[in-house]
Amino acid sequence: MPYASAEKSVSTYEQPVRLHLATSVDHVPATGTPERTRSASDLRGRLDRLEAAAHRWLVAHSIALLRVSLGAVFLGFGILKLFPGVSPAEDLVKATTHILTLGLVPGSVALAAVAVFECAIGVCLITKRALRVAIYLLGIELVGILSPVVLLTARLFSGPHHAPTLEGQYVLKDIVFVTATLVLAATLRGGRLESARRDGRLDPSAPDPELA
Repeated sequence: MPYASAEKSVSTYEQPVRLHLATSVDHVPATGTPERTRSASDLRGRLDRLEAAAHRWLVAHSIALLRVSLGAVFLGFGILKLFPGVSPAEDLVKATTHILTLGLVPGSVALAAVAVFECAIGVCLITKRALRVAIYLLGIELVGILSPVVLLTARLFSGPHHAPTLEGQYVLKDIVFVTATLVLAATLRGGRLESARRDGRLDPSAPDPELA
């Protein structure tokens, strides 16, 4: 009997302890947690949908915008060169063409030729007419506008500690024109941007971009 009584008392003592521990785990306060989680999830969902819509728009229109903006820049630069003393690059153009043509072409004639060249490129890019011709003309133009880096290095990098001057910075920014031209050149044979789903497959619902 003593042994039985002791076993019963131990059992009676342990049972509420186990119940208490289980209760403390099952009923942990969760004040506000589901609402915060749901709000964060909704916000991420809205941002994801907004990003997806922006992505589809960029796929459809970014190459066309690149083509038009590049054309507008060349057209604007070309128009400035038609008026003597207006373009900030006038002296640089004359000095470069003097070296390239071995002094056979007068500076004013060279400036007018470059102006017409750039205007033609700009009009072709903006109107999407003779685009293949415009890309080839751009290739020739870019060789010319980057040649001062080699031909007039001392003039372009005569700043403190050989930092580029304003003319040097003007020429170096044309590197962006080179990469933009490469993108447009990639579209000549049907290259285009395509949207893909998260699994890597092409999205059949995405709009086809305007071929440049």
